[in-house]
Amino acid sequence: MAKRLNLLEETRFEKVPVKVYKNANEASLDVANRISRLIREKADKNETAVLGLATGSTPIKVYEELVRQHREENLSFQNVVTFNLDEYYPMKPEADQSYVTFMNKNLFDLVDIKRENINIPDGTIALEDVEDYCIEYEHKISSYGGIDIQLLGIGRTGHIGFNEPGSAPNSGTRMIILDELTRRDASRNFGGKENVPTKAITMGVGSIFKAKEIILMAWNETKAEIVQKAVEGEISSDIPATFLQLADSAEFILDEEAASLLTRFDLPWLTKEVKWTDSLIKKAVVWLSLKLNKAILKLTDDDYNNNGMTQLVAERGPAYNINIKIFNELQRTITGWPGGKPNVDDSNRPERAEPGKKKALIFSPHPDDDVISMGGTFIRLADQGHEVHVAYQTSGNTAVWDDDVLRYLEFVKDFNAAIDKNAADIDKIYTETKERFKTKAPNQADSEIVRKIKGLIRKGEAIAGARFVGLPDERIHFQNLPFYDRNKFNKNVSHEDDIQQTMELLNAVKPHQVFAAGDFADPHGTHMVCFEIVLEALKRLRKTEEWTKDCWLWLYRGAWHEYPIHEVEMAVPLSPQEVERKRLAIFKHQSQKDVPVFPGDDPREFWVRAEDRTSETAGLYHKLGLADYEAIEAFVRWKFED
Repeated sequence: MAKRLNLLEETRFEKVPVKVYKNANEASLDVANRISRLIREKADKNETAVLGLATGSTPIKVYEELVRQHREENLSFQNVVTFNLDEYYPMKPEADQSYVTFMNKNLFDLVDIKRENINIPDGTIALEDVEDYCIEYEHKISSYGGIDIQLLGIGRTGHIGFNEPGSAPNSGTRMIILDELTRRDASRNFGGKENVPTKAITMGVGSIFKAKEIILMAWNETKAEIVQKAVEGEISSDIPATFLQLADSAEFILDEEAASLLTRFDLPWLTKEVKWTDSLIKKAVVWLSLKLNKAILKLTDDDYNNNGMTQLVAERGPAYNINIKIFNELQRTITGWPGGKPNVDDSNRPERAEPGKKKALIFSPHPDDDVISMGGTFIRLADQGHEVHVAYQTSGNTAVWDDDVLRYLEFVKDFNAAIDKNAADIDKIYTETKERFKTKAPNQADSEIVRKIKGLIRKGEAIAGARFVGLPDERIHFQNLPFYDRNKFNKNVSHEDDIQQTMELLNAVKPHQVFAAGDFADPHGTHMVCFEIVLEALKRLRKTEEWTKDCWLWLYRGAWHEYPIHEVEMAVPLSPQEVERKRLAIFKHQSQKDVPVFPGDDPREFWVRAEDRTSETAGLYHKLGLADYEAIEAFVRWKFED
């Protein structure tokens, strides 16, 4: 009884049942097992199992497990009828981006379901027939007695299905206009937002509510903010997922990252008594300071007591002692010497003093992440005489406009004509490429020669940026890891050759510092893959190479999000002059200037994002009562488990 009361107290901010798993794999396995149990139980009774299915990356592992059980555990889909939530409009079923293609590829073609039992909204229906078609879709669901289990994901607008902000809680299947953010999120699959349909047919919120069991799944930190609003926020048509608070049978299934901003995980002292570790105290004090808009050193016992932190003051108080401790910890993260300051006491500094001249290796997932995310620190390391290397992990060829390819080909064509070298070959490549671009479908893979040209464009820009920072050519490494192009044709690829190549580079440089991208909110996933390659390479080398014992791994963010202040372990302040130098280094990446191919959901140019982010970080430090800097780049040190 006491345990149940404690759980109720801990989850008191949550207005819908939530179950949290360590990772998406464990959560997906549980959901798949619930579905397979339903299918088997219905089959035993000679009944039909009616499933409401979703698309996107979220349910893929659920489908993978169902396919495995079909192949290895005799799970049959002969008694299953499915209704998919939605489809783009207009959309041909054979198109790569259609949800028909998605479902066939990930489930239907791999199990024994009867084709006549598959129902997906028709993206080819005549516009004047859509309304009648949607009514019939609802009637067909009802004819089977309704949906037994409805799977949902959640979009960053809070949409479920394609029920965008403004949808009514009693809405039925209908055509809707897609939100701009939804279209931007889909842009990568369509080769640009301009190619994403503006409309879709979707089951309504009211349609979803009729299901006997509703399971909303969400994975990773990019969904954490909208999950928190959907679970703990007020019910509002601005966030359609909040309507699930009204459903009797809805449940949110989350991994730890997606659940991280729920109050019981993010601000646990507001829900229960906690064990006040040093890291939790730091987080709580920073939160309190920013919440009250008071510098840390001005916080009082009453401030703590009135904001759910009485236990902390009682255990570690008075407030003044706590304030001083946290203020000093934050102050010590700030350093103008990211490579360590030689010949000083480094016991309270983020980096070692010795050796005074370090070898630093910066890994950049895309050819511009180095200058966008840590350009000021890059400049500072080079200016302070360290042996800095940069490794561009991928070609970045996906993010180059077709027009730029023609522009560079025209230059080469004219140049070769001027010197009478291979003009005919270049003319042929130019003509074939120009014709191909005229008929190129959205998101269609480029030819090998075009990928090479786009990669060379990014390579030239990256080298120009690194030279501008001050690196000699022999310290600029363009890895062009193979996984990047392989992923365009097959998502299930091995990274062994990528890891081996990275190990060779690390062993050649033998760095004291490695900087790697820790910004896993990257919507394309490249940052995560690149980090895992670096991490695995270092782990293997640590088993045999002595130099690795003195190698520290620092993680940077910047292109998408920044580390919260309480997590920052090294904060490098930048002067106005360094901010300007960083901006000029970013400008060397001309193909990414103005409007890049994949800008994400942020309309600002990358250099503007970078400057705004670092100035915001500096502003937060100042609000906490520390010095007022022009900009700050932030880093977190990765701790290896030996």
